[in-house]
Amino acid sequence: MSLVRNDGSSDVPATVAELKQQFSSAAREIESLACTHTGDFKSFEQKLVQAAWALARVAIALFFAHRQQRCVVPARLERAGRTFRPAPAQPRNLNTFFGVVRYWRTYLREVAEGERSGLYPLDEELGLTGDRVSFGLLVVAARLALKLSFAEARSTLGLFVPSPPSTEVIEQTVLGLGRHTAAWFESAPAPSDDGDALVIQIDSKGAPTATDSELSRRRGKREKQPKRCTKRCQRHRGRARRGKYGKKPRRNKGDKSKNAKMATMVVMFTLRRGEDGERHGPINVWRYASFAPKRHAFAVAQREANKRGFGPESGKLVQLVTDGDNDLACYAKEFLPHALHSIDVMHVVEKLWSVGECLYREGTAQCAEWVEARKDELYEGKANEIVMLLKRRLDQTPKTGPGNKGKRQRLHDVLRYLEKRLDRLAYDKLIAEDLELGTGAVEGAVKNIIGKRCDHGGMRWIKERVEAVVQLRCIEVNGDFDRFAEFAHRRLQAQARSDAVICRLQSREPAALPTLGAVA
Repeated sequence: MSLVRNDGSSDVPATVAELKQQFSSAAREIESLACTHTGDFKSFEQKLVQAAWALARVAIALFFAHRQQRCVVPARLERAGRTFRPAPAQPRNLNTFFGVVRYWRTYLREVAEGERSGLYPLDEELGLTGDRVSFGLLVVAARLALKLSFAEARSTLGLFVPSPPSTEVIEQTVLGLGRHTAAWFESAPAPSDDGDALVIQIDSKGAPTATDSELSRRRGKREKQPKRCTKRCQRHRGRARRGKYGKKPRRNKGDKSKNAKMATMVVMFTLRRGEDGERHGPINVWRYASFAPKRHAFAVAQREANKRGFGPESGKLVQLVTDGDNDLACYAKEFLPHALHSIDVMHVVEKLWSVGECLYREGTAQCAEWVEARKDELYEGKANEIVMLLKRRLDQTPKTGPGNKGKRQRLHDVLRYLEKRLDRLAYDKLIAEDLELGTGAVEGAVKNIIGKRCDHGGMRWIKERVEAVVQLRCIEVNGDFDRFAEFAHRRLQAQARSDAVICRLQSREPAALPTLGAVA
């Protein structure tokens, strides 16, 4: 809705008196609708929504007009080494929750030869960004895009607002918010009322990424499509596009189609020992994920542990649970040397099942009994006895004979796996301390935060772009999105004051992957 004078002129702003008259008229229309509508409630509700939107747009324009009247405009402004002077008022169309509103505000033009930039004191005073969509509407659209695809987020938002932002605007908003996530995670305060034992779980998950050939298709110059039919129907346009790309080479055995790049997920929470002697929780669960190298994730985990008061000098109990990855073990010694490092017991049990199925026929009672006996020994802290048993079994298995080569190889692999990790298999001590035996929390977070949004058929991400989506989903799941949005808004306003320019939230380019803890 474009708000204009009663005489229809749109080249001058409507006065406060005229806007008040329009507001009263819109309010009377709603009153008349409520008193005179003779149809059913469904039709009344639909008309009421339109009328309420129109009333809200007038109210927003009236708000802008009042604030413009009270806005103090200096005759000369010095900022960031630049000089500005008042110029004629300029109009602006702003897309809000209730539709597009047109308002006018004073313009300060830079006093420099050849310069055409300037400032809008009212926009700065009201905390408006340089986007053509209000900050609140952009944030809601981005929040929907964390749960749905960009196109679905736009169509869903269109059910509730008259002018939803385009898919490009929503994607650029997500990338713009992603530029503030690193600063948020670094500056966010530690939770209060924490427990007495900190549990850190770390795991990885892959998201499908675009290959070089797919990127060249996206970024290359688009050729003119031949007209296959007079109506240029979708069916023939798609056929022409597929013909231009040519046939795809057949994948070899073992080749992966989604070209996955791994993200590292960190889940951190505390436990508190109760009066019954058991540890209760989880308390203050915190999640973080990044497509940066694993080293970065451990540096973030170290920073958050220190922030929560569980540093090396604290003397408090810290437990780290991983899946047995060798890289994770190396980084654990470097960044969390004071943590009690253990391996998810279910990964070890899977190894025992692998051995049991090569010693006994798969699915038999003997196989299940053998594995259950080893599990009992594992929980009793007898990992050394299991290793000795596997060594004897390996020595007793002939080197020749049908299937023996495969059995020996499987026994050898599991034996090496357990021997290298004996110091992380003290499950009897974990049970006595009532600590975590598995990585269920981080595996659930991996599926919910990364898999649920980023790993669907046909998706092909770029790491820096999916980084913004994943980190924003972590902030959402942590329950901090409202505080984060306010944090990003304050940073934009601070940048606008220091640079003497109204900043935009949207960004066409994603932020670079974070590098905390990177080797110099």
